[in-house]
Amino acid sequence: MRQLAMISAVALTLSGCALFQPDGPRSGVTGPSEAQPATEFAPAVSTSVLGTTRAASAEALDKTTADEKAAALAATASGGERELGRVVVALGPPAEQGIWLSSPLVTAKAQGRIATAAGKTLAVELRPGTGGALLSLAAFQALGLSLTELPQVTVYGP
Repeated sequence: MRQLAMISAVALTLSGCALFQPDGPRSGVTGPSEAQPATEFAPAVSTSVLGTTRAASAEALDKTTADEKAAALAATASGGERELGRVVVALGPPAEQGIWLSSPLVTAKAQGRIATAAGKTLAVELRPGTGGALLSLAAFQALGLSLTELPQVTVYGP
C-alpha cells in the first residue's frame, strides 16, 4: 500500500513538470501554431429526383394518360361497394405508376373509389398498406390536389 502511494506521488510530480517548461505546456499537435483558414473546398454535389441529372417535374414523372385519368374521374359508385373509412393521404412514391391508394384500411388488392371533401371522386386500385395512407402522383393530379397537401379522403371498396 505504501509503495502504491509513493508511485502515485512520483507520477503526479513528473506530470506537473511539463507545465513549468519555458515555452508552456506541449501538446501532441504538430504544424503551424496559428489556425489557418481553409483554402480548399469540396466540389458542389448535385442531387435530383430518381437519379436524373436535373430535378424532374411532376408531369414528367407521371406516365398516366389524360384518358386514363378522365376514365377514373368518370367512374361512378358500383352496387357492392361500402365505405371502408376516412384517411389522410400523403403523396406516394412518384416512380410507382398508376392510379392507386395504399392504406391499412385495405386487406387485399381490389378496385375501389375515393372521395375528397370537395366532392370529387376517383376510381383507384386499392392496395394494402401499413402506416400512413399513400396516394399515387396520378391520383393527386387527377383530383387537382396540391402535391404538398395532406387531404382527407373517404375510401370505398368491396
